[in-house]
Amino acid sequence: MSSFHNLSVKEITRETSKSISISFNIPEDLKATYAFKAGQYITLKTTIDGHEIRRDYSLCSSPKSGELKVAIKEVKDGTFSAFANNQIKVGDVFQVAPPKGRFVFEPNDSKTKNIAAFAAGSGITPVLSIIKCALEEEIHSKVILVYGNKTTGDTMFLNELLELQHQYKDRFSIQFVFSQAQEEDAIYGRIEKSTVNLIVKNKYKHIDIDAFYLCGPEAMIQTVKHVLTDHGVEEDRIHFELFKAAKPAEIEEETTIASGNTKITIIVDEEEATFEMSQKQSILEAALDEDIDAPYSCQGGICSSCLARIKEGKATMRQNNILTENEVAEGLILTCQAHPTTPTIVVDYDDV
Repeated sequence: MSSFHNLSVKEITRETSKSISISFNIPEDLKATYAFKAGQYITLKTTIDGHEIRRDYSLCSSPKSGELKVAIKEVKDGTFSAFANNQIKVGDVFQVAPPKGRFVFEPNDSKTKNIAAFAAGSGITPVLSIIKCALEEEIHSKVILVYGNKTTGDTMFLNELLELQHQYKDRFSIQFVFSQAQEEDAIYGRIEKSTVNLIVKNKYKHIDIDAFYLCGPEAMIQTVKHVLTDHGVEEDRIHFELFKAAKPAEIEEETTIASGNTKITIIVDEEEATFEMSQKQSILEAALDEDIDAPYSCQGGICSSCLARIKEGKATMRQNNILTENEVAEGLILTCQAHPTTPTIVVDYDDV
């Protein structure tokens, strides 16, 4: 199980008018704890106006850099993102959980391969880490990035990406897409079917792409996935991470939640707790109501912090954008989305 450690802010960089990057100081005795794979995220925990706030932010540094660095884009009505962009100072201390996440790139320099990434907005954050890792640790592999934003002024890490493109000019290519500006060599519009076709069937048709990494809004990810699979790309070569959950109203229409009660046993940190819960509650909600220290972060089904395994009984998930069919069949659930459907259930957070 993950535990939080206090880390101080080392450096703050203004990336755009609405986004910053933050790096943390890591004590020598915690460096192994905060080692990460490209694409993973960390959970930040703090108190704002008397309320505990947890947020996940993807690491944008490369694993070999020695930096623990995230980017935070200010969103409308965003509690933590507004606080971070306007109030955080060097030296401030946050509780930080060790890196985790399933959207990862693991380099293998013994094999030359090519990857393509599609990112929109702040979805560039984990993709940037993946790009750096591939370029640094797979010295013959090629990387293609398709990156969508409103304008150049809204483009996070623009200069850093251009510097990487110059440094690795024979191995790293960028296709910018701007929805509110017309720029030389950029596509005007959004990342859509024609954009994907341009990349895989036209501009880079001479390159055999081994893996695709997608990060951004759900609509973009679904569009890119559908076009790629229509072109015969196997699903296990398409890796994605959502940065925004579906709206609750949309979820409720798809899944019917039972209205009975369940006797639930929860195992976390090798301790068991048994109690009665309403099937209208998610398993995570019920656990937190009982003051059980279950792991969680987004509570929206787009991270894997609350992952657990059903050992007895059954549950249904309101939505699932992370687990494969095989993983669900093996009993894995996102407890923030899972509602029990049997009179008894045993859920183990340790066995994941």
